Amino acid sequence: MPSIVVNEKEIEVDEDGFIVDPDEWNEDVARTFAVAEGISELTEDHWKVIRYLRDYFSKFQMAPMIRNLCKETGFSLKYIYEIFPSGPAKGACKLAGLSKPTGCV
Repeated sequence: MPSIVVNEKEIEVDEDGFIVDPDEWNEDVARTFAVAEGISELTEDHWKVIRYLRDYFSKFQMAPMIRNLCKETGFSLKYIYEIFPSGPAKGACKLAGLSKPTGCV
């Protein structure tokens, strides 16, 4: 299985690059994924989305629907695509250390 190295620790990812064990996530993992996604710096808006996704996932063991993500963060879907160019599922969920969403985020 593929992996990434963050702070000299090897972390398993699936074939799409999503972290296999969400408990191995930390902010340095998010920063590593961000660079791979073409995001040079994580702003407070990025962190707001990432924290919301992680909190929702910890409660429900799944990613939220896009509508909930937009409502709870106060960000439009257009803006989420601006800060996460690969989108809320592929980009934001990956940076948040969630498993690859199976449906619509």
